[in-house]
Amino acid sequence: MANGESEPDSILQKQTPAGSVWQRLQPHLPFLAWIGSLRDRRVLRADLLAGLTGAIVVLPQGVAFATLAGMPPQYGLYSAMVPCIVAALFGASRLMVTGPANAISLTVLSLIAPLAVAGSDDYVRLVLTLTFMVACWQLLIGWAGLGRLVDRVPHSVIVGFTAGAAVLIVNSQVRNLFGFDWPRGLSVWQTLQRFVDDAAGIDWATTLVSAVTVVACVLAKPWNGRVPYMLVGVLAGGLFAAAMPLFWNGFSVASVERLPGALPPLSTPDLSFDTLRLLLMPSLVMTLLALAEAISIARAIAVKTGTPLDGNREVIGQGLANLAGSFFSSYPASGSFNRSGVNVAAGARTPLSAVSAALFLVLLLAFVAPLSKWLPLAAVAGILLMVAIGLIDLREIRHIAQHDRRDAVVMAVTFILVLAIPLEWAVLAGIGVHGILGMLIDRQQKV
Repeated sequence: MANGESEPDSILQKQTPAGSVWQRLQPHLPFLAWIGSLRDRRVLRADLLAGLTGAIVVLPQGVAFATLAGMPPQYGLYSAMVPCIVAALFGASRLMVTGPANAISLTVLSLIAPLAVAGSDDYVRLVLTLTFMVACWQLLIGWAGLGRLVDRVPHSVIVGFTAGAAVLIVNSQVRNLFGFDWPRGLSVWQTLQRFVDDAAGIDWATTLVSAVTVVACVLAKPWNGRVPYMLVGVLAGGLFAAAMPLFWNGFSVASVERLPGALPPLSTPDLSFDTLRLLLMPSLVMTLLALAEAISIARAIAVKTGTPLDGNREVIGQGLANLAGSFFSSYPASGSFNRSGVNVAAGARTPLSAVSAALFLVLLLAFVAPLSKWLPLAAVAGILLMVAIGLIDLREIRHIAQHDRRDAVVMAVTFILVLAIPLEWAVLAGIGVHGILGMLIDRQQKV
């Protein structure tokens, strides 16, 4: 049936008085449109299996993305729980998975690191408050019917930002890839200078673990549909680090701190005037990026699966997801390219797959948390290196460069600015350059 309804549910909605009430509630409770299809055991089985796959995938990703965001590692997993469930129930996309995302994680670090020491209590407090403020902006945009404005963010800006974000991800992990004792927050140019100066001090044990992780990911990637290649990489790096002390005296690498319990603890955003004022501009930029990413993923999935998409409803769903997440220890969540792709490839049929992924993650974490001390930071850095490589869409970059001179300039300017200035201003500047060039072109055409 269309829209994922089972035939009995569709007939009931059309022929009974209750059906009219059901239809009136659907715009506010989107899960009513697909929940009836779960009576089909094939749909239920497909969604549960896809959910289990998604939970396995997010285990290494969640820890890696939290590290990238400057948060303690468990917060990446918490961000894949409550926000994922709420977005699945109240969003418009059938198969998109919401949770921690690569570019969003990097943006969190870029926005909040100048305000507090990454990983500190103050830093976590500001990030959780940022999640709350992003939720409020998203809900205002959705309730005002302005969700379609997100579509006006130029594609060239997003491509340039994403490519720049990939470089920044690599920059943030050089210290963990090679075992340097460097402070966080170095610019790309500072990292290059320090690497030249400190190359003799490379920790080869750490470098070997990073290399094993990356090689394992590359070798396993062709079979990603069967076994998540990132999981293979993490296991290979962890096992290599655990086995090497048997053959190499003094071999040791830094590990992830022990993960706490499986359930996300309650949290409270800081709603003091000073904090809200401090986070005003960061929250606006984060809202723009999070919605642009979520809507673009949702639209791509809708086109691929031939299903309709209410963009404004998805904006509201994202807002509700972040609102709930701000009270359950989540940093800003958005649509995830990687997990959504895995969800589709795994045969998911309804948003139950995302809901079950979050629930399976809780169960898996209950068993995996005690083993986190065996996860090397170098393996996490190797995973993030693979994420960064995957962010650079060379085909799209070439297409823009060859077919639209204005968009090529905007893409290049945005990329350079992402490396040179704070992310929020780089994105806004990219949008501004796109608008200015558009006006100049229009003026020339009129002349």
